[in-house]
Amino acid sequence: MITAIVSIIVRSDSIPEVARAVAGLDGVQTVYSVTGDVDLVAIVTVRRHDELARVIADAIGKVDGVLDTSTNIAFETYSAQDLGEGFSLGEPED
Repeated sequence: MITAIVSIIVRSDSIPEVARAVAGLDGVQTVYSVTGDVDLVAIVTVRRHDELARVIADAIGKVDGVLDTSTNIAFETYSAQDLGEGFSLGEPED
């Protein structure tokens, strides 16, 4: 699976509506309203790279109220749970 983190700049008067519309698109796992330089961050998961264009350019980019997007593709996944399990290998449990 390919995971992309899509930063989305939205018309300020339509953030909740855009967030709901983006969250309903195929391939979009989660949408966060955030502080900072962008308004929303969407987590997109697809099987192939060519599907990213369909989800991001053809779907997210065409949602009414979306002004701009920027996409980062994830190479590796790390989580606190994964790291904890890795460090506990070979250690007896309490």
